[in-house]
Amino acid sequence: MADGPVGSGSPATDTALGLLQELVRAGVTDVVVSPGSRSQALALAAVALERAGGLTVHVRLDERTAGFFALGLAVETHRPAAVVTTSGTAVANLHPAVLEAHHSGVPMIVLSADRPDELRGIGSNQTTVQPGIFGQAVAFVRDVEAPSAHGVDASVRDTLRTLARQAVAAAAGHTGQPGPAQLNVAFREPLSAGLAPEHVSPVPEDEVDLAFATRRAHTGLPVAELTPDDEPGTVVIAGHDAGEDAERIAWELGAPLLAEVSSGARFGRNLVVAYRELLRDADHGGAVRRAVVLGHPTLSREIPALLQRDGVQTIVVRGPAADPFDPARASRPDAATTFVSDVRVTGRTRPEHRAWVGRWVGASRRILGDGDAGPDLDAKRSADRAERNKFLRDEVALRRRPVDRAMLAEAVWGVTWPHDRLVLGASQLIREADARVLGKKIRVHANRGLAGIDGTVSTALGIAAALEQASASVGTTRVLLGDLTLLHDLGAFVTGTEERTHRVQVVVGNDHGGAIFRGLEVAKTTPEADMRRMMSTPQQVDVERVVTGLGWEYRRAATWGDLERVLTDPAERVVIEVPLAG
Repeated sequence: MADGPVGSGSPATDTALGLLQELVRAGVTDVVVSPGSRSQALALAAVALERAGGLTVHVRLDERTAGFFALGLAVETHRPAAVVTTSGTAVANLHPAVLEAHHSGVPMIVLSADRPDELRGIGSNQTTVQPGIFGQAVAFVRDVEAPSAHGVDASVRDTLRTLARQAVAAAAGHTGQPGPAQLNVAFREPLSAGLAPEHVSPVPEDEVDLAFATRRAHTGLPVAELTPDDEPGTVVIAGHDAGEDAERIAWELGAPLLAEVSSGARFGRNLVVAYRELLRDADHGGAVRRAVVLGHPTLSREIPALLQRDGVQTIVVRGPAADPFDPARASRPDAATTFVSDVRVTGRTRPEHRAWVGRWVGASRRILGDGDAGPDLDAKRSADRAERNKFLRDEVALRRRPVDRAMLAEAVWGVTWPHDRLVLGASQLIREADARVLGKKIRVHANRGLAGIDGTVSTALGIAAALEQASASVGTTRVLLGDLTLLHDLGAFVTGTEERTHRVQVVVGNDHGGAIFRGLEVAKTTPEADMRRMMSTPQQVDVERVVTGLGWEYRRAATWGDLERVLTDPAERVVIEVPLAG
């Protein structure tokens, strides 16, 4: 069987199939496609290659959701997904996802179809300048000349293989920071031709290089060798995507672990949940003299303030994000932040380090308190009827209690386990979760590269698709977001009837507007009516009618009892609306 089509009748089809085969050979396993005319050769070659084996195709109806779906696939697999678009505004609609991928260091390959040279710059329909359309967000761009010869001979195959490996290497971070790459492929008519099964060869498994496509952080920086400090004063800060190493480093240094909720390090004996309050406290934050930072902290002002303070030595482990995290440079251009590729701890902790950690952990627990302990379980078993009756009244009162943000965040966190995935939208709810939820070793994601609210559900669907492909587990991908974040990604709920569906639970805390803006300083000096109209943007969308009209199931949880029940609902695709109290 030939390793590509021979004389399909369309050079576009021959080249598209050859390019996709080489991307698979370089470790790409998933292609996300949005329909379009100029890109039809790529789309039809992709589905033919899927049928032959070795590639999974996902069809999304618009490019904006396709881009974030591809982002989600890459978040879960750590390998770039390719996203196929037609020409014109279709390519521009990928820009939000490309920017997020760039700033968070998530690999992605844009396969943008284009007009050939002779149709550019003459007012041709759906034609704009596509190479470089994403600016500095894409480190690798190639404008691929429209093919004119039928078939893919050895010379063309070598060219396509080089292009594919260059794009995958750039996306995965072989020579720089990982992120998006773009192959802008021009096509002339005929834009495609039929592909007979005998003309489509799957790439042999032993030729697929998954390791080549796996994301890496190429920093060229040294490894820092640290020892526990003579007089304890070190904290380990784990921002978004820090990873589990942060917990290990904190333990080995005898340091409190200040781990954001999407850090991947929100667990362990050194975890300090109420870190914001303690960083503002002179006996805790004021005593810090060294900070080791992993990931991208975005959820507090206290952490940048700490790193900008004189007398605090800052060591930053350079991660995959495009920009190094260095808030000290904003206020002190000569600040001596040390950037490293990793941290190796030598030496052993002493009792005073355990005491230092204990001070932070104990103070955090006192700040959080016992929470809402609920009805007294001892009273349930009491021989005293009055005590038993009081237990029943308390239990009924709890189940009828309206849900606030803290209750919602803790409930969603509580039902999520290691075989699940949790995606947090950029709303007040992620901050509530960060301030409240206790340690648990689960996979949490949030689009914190630019912390935008768009594409959250699409990203979660991509994560769910990758999770289900990799595992036979019945894990649920759960999304917690606000109402405006939901409305920014309604296109995600539209799925073609020929596509696979995924086990996703979307939990919407609905307070009818942007509650996060109420905490801005300007709210204290601006007329309330102006804040409501221009910032909070109140809305009255009927969530039930919208999501059921798009084919999803709907549940409403107005009380704590409702919420407990619906969070364990076995529905495959469900939106849970929670009217928020307060």
